[in-house]
Amino acid sequence: MSHPYRTALTVAGSDSGGGAGLQADLKTFAAHGVFGMTAITAVTAQSSRGVTRVDPIPVEGLTAQLRAVFDDFPVDVVKVGMLGSAGHAAALAEVLEALPSRPPVVLDPVLVASTGQRLTDAAAEQVVRERLLPLATLATPNRDEAAVLAAGLGVEAWARSAPCAVLVTGGDVVGEQIVDRLYAGGELVRTWSHARQGTLPFHGTGCTLASAIAARLALGDPLPDAIDGAIDWLQGLIAMTVREGSIGHGNPSLHHAR
Repeated sequence: MSHPYRTALTVAGSDSGGGAGLQADLKTFAAHGVFGMTAITAVTAQSSRGVTRVDPIPVEGLTAQLRAVFDDFPVDVVKVGMLGSAGHAAALAEVLEALPSRPPVVLDPVLVASTGQRLTDAAAEQVVRERLLPLATLATPNRDEAAVLAAGLGVEAWARSAPCAVLVTGGDVVGEQIVDRLYAGGELVRTWSHARQGTLPFHGTGCTLASAIAARLALGDPLPDAIDGAIDWLQGLIAMTVREGSIGHGNPSLHHAR
């Protein structure tokens, strides 16, 4: 750790509304005092109401961004969000596999929209399952995304057998309590439970949680402590948003600097 401050690279799509995607990641990194860098996979026209357009970055462009960052800067952690296609997922895998020393990788597999719509095809899901999960330190799927990655295996059985630690988040499960479960080494390691806040689903909580965990890993926290601190921090942001309100006319977005 010879460089003057901790750094994090997010590999994700751009959200023009600023509530999710790489914008949420960069805001989260900054809130933790971590220097953020980006490799953009797609540009979305997006607001609190939803996504109206997605323009993928050429695969070669993603590879060039990744190489530009890794060739010049120290990278203390990599946070992976929306990839979109098998080509983008494979390009990221190739760069990570070639690194002489790989930093921790937090993989937030953006596979299923809040409406239940699949956001990737089977080929991309296969690359994530077979090439990216073995490179990851932690995956943070919600229950629907975990079911996609499980490919017919039960979610808990898959999480126990995954090649990396898995935090199955519970925000998409209906109920008054949100339960997040951490699996590692074939075991259920820890469970977090907290009361659901507000009446609407929040925009960008998955991105924010994964990037907060990544930032805390960059700062040197052990994995369980990083998750614990990130969940507490996110719950505080949600509480402030419920209390003070949000901008936009759809699902509320978090104000990461508050």
